[in-house]
Amino acid sequence: QVQLVESGGGLVQPGGSLRLSCAASGSISSIVFMGWYRQGQGKERELVASVTSSGYINYADSVQGRFTISRDNAKMTMDLQMNNLKPEDTAVYYCVYGGYWGKGTLVTVSS
Repeated sequence: QVQLVESGGGLVQPGGSLRLSCAASGSISSIVFMGWYRQGQGKERELVASVTSSGYINYADSVQGRFTISRDNAKMTMDLQMNNLKPEDTAVYYCVYGGYWGKGTLVTVSS
């Protein structure tokens, strides 16, 4: 069993930055895929960024160059640094390890 807890969401103005963190507990050593998804109001859930156990990183086109995903295996954490935020980035962001999902953290980008 794996438990995931996200933190770092909040309200930020356009152009601002936020850093999301995901703390994992349980047995994650066999998990290959980790990532951040988001779902805006009235929108479909989408994959924002992902990293595999081998270190392969992928970003959605909409966040390429603005977001950076990182992980610390020793600390069992995964972060998402979000820069130059836009109103369209407003969403609930979910941390995912394999088939396990966190409860999400809300990011609101508004002036």
